[in-house]
Order: sequence, then C-alpha cells, then structure tokens
Amino acid sequence: MNISRSIEHKFRELFPGEPLMVRSPGRVNLIGEHTDYNLGFVLPAAIEKAIYFAIAPRQDSHCRIISFDKQDVFEFDIHSLNKSAKMWPNYLMGVVDQMLKAGYSIKGFNCVFGGDIPIGAGLSSSAALEAGLAFSLNHLFNLGIDNIELVKMSQKAENEFVGVNCGIMDQYINIFGAQDQVLKIDCRSLDYEYLPFEFKDVAIVLFDTRVSHSLASSEYNQRRKECTQGVQLIQKDYPAVQSLRDVTLNMLHTSQGKLSDVIYRRCKFVVEENERLLKGCRALKIADLKSFGQLMYQAHDGLSKEYEVSCKELDFLVSFARKQPSIFGARMMGGGFGGCTINLVEFGEVEALAASAAEQYRTAFGIDLQTYVTTISAGTGIISAAEHANI
Repeated sequence: MNISRSIEHKFRELFPGEPLMVRSPGRVNLIGEHTDYNLGFVLPAAIEKAIYFAIAPRQDSHCRIISFDKQDVFEFDIHSLNKSAKMWPNYLMGVVDQMLKAGYSIKGFNCVFGGDIPIGAGLSSSAALEAGLAFSLNHLFNLGIDNIELVKMSQKAENEFVGVNCGIMDQYINIFGAQDQVLKIDCRSLDYEYLPFEFKDVAIVLFDTRVSHSLASSEYNQRRKECTQGVQLIQKDYPAVQSLRDVTLNMLHTSQGKLSDVIYRRCKFVVEENERLLKGCRALKIADLKSFGQLMYQAHDGLSKEYEVSCKELDFLVSFARKQPSIFGARMMGGGFGGCTINLVEFGEVEALAASAAEQYRTAFGIDLQTYVTTISAGTGIISAAEHANI
C-alpha cells in the first residue's frame, strides 16, 4: 500500500468523516548556504519525499493527532497549548498558536500524518509539518490566508513555539515549490523567481554522512555573530550597508584593514556565495548544468575553507564526487558539521555511484553511508484522486 493510502486507511480506522488529503514536501537547497540570515539569496527546490496528512474538522476544540511513523498519539485543546517533551507535537501546536494569535477562528481536528522525509538529514521535515498543517487548516476552515502569510506563520511557529531561530527558506519553498522548477528567493524583500530545472536524466542524490558533530549549533550562532560584527565594521566605511547582502567584494577589500582575518573570511564567503548563486541562476536559464555544478563545488570549498562549517566526512564525499564524470556538481548542504552532501547525478549511474561511495566511505570512517535519491516536485497541495492512486 502506498504512503498516502496507508495514512488515509489509518485515519478511517480511527476517526469518522471524510479526510482532506494533503501532501507537504521536503526540500533541498541547490546553492546559497548561510546567506538567508544575511538577507541574501537562496535557491531551494521542493522534492518528491513528503509528509502526508489525513485531516478532518471536529465540532469541539479538541485535537487528536497520530504520528503514523512513530506510532504515537498526542491530544490537546486549542485553547490550552503547552509545549510537549515529545517535541514533534510542538511543530503542529505552534501553527495552531499562530493562527489563534492572528485572530483566525478554528476548531479542533483529527489528524493522521506520516511520510518518507528522513528525519535529521537536513531535508526540512519540520517545515513540512508546519507548512503542511497551516495549509490544511487554511483549507479545512476556509480561512482565506494567502500563501505568503502561511509561510510567515509557519516560520513563526518554529521561532516562537518550538524555539528554533530558523530562517524563512524552508517554509517558503514548501508552499511555493513547483514541479521541475527551483525558486530563487530574495531573503530581504521575499520576492521570488522560478527557474527551470528540467533535466530529466539527472537525479538529486543525497549522501548522508550519518554524523552530527556537537559543534553545529554553537558554531552556527557564532557565524551569525561574526557576520553581524563584519557588517558593523564595514558600516564605518559604508554607512548605507545594512547587511552583507549590501556588500560588494570591492567594498570588502576597502574595509579589510578593519576586519580580523576570521571576520574577513566569513564575510568574503557570504558575498561570494550570493554572486555564485546569481551566476548559477543564469546557468540554469540556458540549461548549462556543467557550469552550475562547478559553482556548487566552489560553494563547498568556501563553506569548508572560509566559513569553516564543513567536516572531514563532508569533505571526503565532495572529494569523491569531483572524481566522478557522471556527477555534475556536489557540496555540503545545510548548517554544517555533518548531515548530507547534495549531488547532481546522471540517472543511469546512481546505483553504481552510491555503491562505490558507500564502500569508500565505510573504509575511511567505518560508517555505513545512507543514500537518498529524489527529484524536484510541486509544493504543498491537496492530493487529487489520480495522484492518490499513484503515490
């Protein structure tokens, strides 16, 4: 039985009524890392892997939610929201909290959800939960919330209720994703542009290092602090600068004497990463995947050497990719210090490459490499009967 049918079947076992079926995808980010909180550009895409919701309204204020994958149940009243030690319910309650704060009138609901987004691989299962539920409740209770507000509510749910200071990219691409398209998002204005990614013979392959170094959260906060310090120092020469988004390489060179070596390298990476992303967009417009792939490798080098958020496992996998003619480009993806590399791979070579990468990785680190293969898909939406039959 396919995933969405399994979710629907479980709902019908437990609850009365006809469920609304919603698909909410994970995401990858092709290029543009650590640029979001510097108000630059990112280039994410929604992917085939997703969370599926079967949901129906109740007449009272009670909510009963079943995590199909965890075989776990959580119940709460919409007028009495308290954080749960289980963690996963907080992403959902956070959305309810935001809708109530915004003055929308909702009732309780019954929900079963589950899917195939791997947890902890950096594919943004949390945003799929938040934005998927926000979309579902908007439809279920005819709230009339526009898509950008759904994005902002979902982000605030994670910031304020869950307590994770994430940027807006994950929720944005979840709602606005489109088949065979990547999305260039301007993290300052929130303007966006769709760009074609219609390479039918190319798979997005994620090599999961299966390591998570303890440095990740503290170093992430440190990088944000270093970028802020860089902006404050550059402002002495260029008062109009508000973020690293406003800084050019010439401006950075002019101000270099005011910056420590570390701050200079952090700022240089972000400025160059924004430039790489814009070059990458131009490459996609002319279907030049080779040039785009080279920019991915350059991005990884910057993340590893200038921003210093990589690790030996990630560097090893990108080094492996560089030697493979059937891999167009690769880089670490996400905050760093573990997680996945993203690789653009010729479809026919995926299986052999994954086997080779796994063997070499096991030899080097004694860890079994996890591989995920996916393609670019549409954003969150209601599942039609035909789609339901094929998922």
